[in-house]
Amino acid sequence: MADPRSYIIESLDTGLRLMRLFLTHDTLSVTDAARELDVARSTAHRVLSTLEARGFATRDTSGRGYSAGPELVTLGRPAGYGPGIGARLRVVLDAAATATGETVSTAALIGDQVIITDGRESPHPVRAVLETGRAQPAHATSAGKVLLAQLTAEQVCALYPEERLPGLTSRTLVSRTALLSELAAIRALGRADSAGESVRGMNAVAVPLAGNSWRDRLALMASMPADRGGEPELARHAAALRKAAALLPPPSS
Repeated sequence: MADPRSYIIESLDTGLRLMRLFLTHDTLSVTDAARELDVARSTAHRVLSTLEARGFATRDTSGRGYSAGPELVTLGRPAGYGPGIGARLRVVLDAAATATGETVSTAALIGDQVIITDGRESPHPVRAVLETGRAQPAHATSAGKVLLAQLTAEQVCALYPEERLPGLTSRTLVSRTALLSELAAIRALGRADSAGESVRGMNAVAVPLAGNSWRDRLALMASMPADRGGEPELARHAAALRKAAALLPPPSS
């Protein structure tokens, strides 16, 4: 049988190896890529430009560095489904559910969608329903916005190439400009709120939970009916979520 390596298309192989670099590097310059792949800078530049054109890489404002693009992020496995993460999250979710009394969940960002990966449902008769595995537009949820706030503005614009965003309710942000402005405020505040933006009559607050890059970031969210989710309650729940998030055990070595 012929050696499979004899059928390798060199340019495709270089592109695939470069994409793998984004699994271990948040940003790459042309020089970085050329050094890591042991290719000429001109080759690295052409490959990065091709990946950018296809949405697998996005360029920062300086024009010198590249980050993972929306297509590559979409292909990534949701952080909350990784091996062993469920056991690590148990103490966090139990603490958050006890402290807030509301439905709490963890969520991961996949492209422009946020996916609920785990959670605990509130004991209240009227409560937010836990829908593990459900995907929602990230810009319309507190968990999605707190995760989007951890991306660069360039990455957000790559995820949302159009100015107009889809609205789920009358309260949903429907412009990219408004979203970018709110994300800047979320970065400063350290939490994201949603007041009837994804489901009318339901409010939520979210804080960052884990992860240093798009590969492993999670959000911790508390959701509740609007009559139990005014500004004072959301602020109080955000503090409780932060305390619960601090209980996350480190990954086992």
